[in-house]
Amino acid sequence: MSDAPVRLSAWVHGMVQGVGFRWWTRSRALELGLTGFARNHSDGRVHVVAEGPRTAGEKLLELLRSGNAPGRVDLVVESWEFARGDMTGFEER
Repeated sequence: MSDAPVRLSAWVHGMVQGVGFRWWTRSRALELGLTGFARNHSDGRVHVVAEGPRTAGEKLLELLRSGNAPGRVDLVVESWEFARGDMTGFEER
């Protein structure tokens, strides 16, 4: 498996707003050395965008689906693309 930099876009569905989900995601992403953001959307989903090594992105995705995140995650829809390199740090938006 390649460890080339990639961009993960994950739409997280469930009860994931107002429960510390973005903070938890930021903490996990920083532990994995990823850059990006977690942003609330008006429809109740959280959009997570993370860049870094593919293995770290896959681990973050596994954590999002693990059942250990705050709130309740019902579904995570992901897509992958080439890293753009336009982000620093990891923000809660």
